[in-house]
Amino acid sequence: MGDVDAWVWWLIAAVGLGIPLVITAMPEFGMFAVGAVAGSVTAAMGGGIVAQVIVFVVVSVALLVFVRPIAYRNRQRPEQRSGVDALKGKQAVVLERVDGGANGRIKLGGEVWSARALEHGRVYDPGQQVDVVEIDGATAVVI
Repeated sequence: MGDVDAWVWWLIAAVGLGIPLVITAMPEFGMFAVGAVAGSVTAAMGGGIVAQVIVFVVVSVALLVFVRPIAYRNRQRPEQRSGVDALKGKQAVVLERVDGGANGRIKLGGEVWSARALEHGRVYDPGQQVDVVEIDGATAVVI
């Protein structure tokens, strides 16, 4: 183990931290991986183990303190929603009568969906605009 330079071990640690980043999509692992790369650069420039660890800790903590809040704030934007979550709040056009049952049809995002009214007793006729409030399985719930 003494044959391998310290900077190589730091790069191995960076890759090791990058794997859970890809698997879990948790940005904290990426921040620690960047800290490990900084430790590798410090080792390659001749810094001792204490300097390497200090650089790793400082870079990792700085990224956690400054970048993490920005990443989480941007992750919560409505325009970045995907899947069925992206359909909530969208407008649709009624194709077949929609009522409290699940036998109505709407056109939503270029696709035909089964739909039912949120309020029992409420009826929407073909051609009306409706808003999607949730997706229940393969059925859009509209108002």
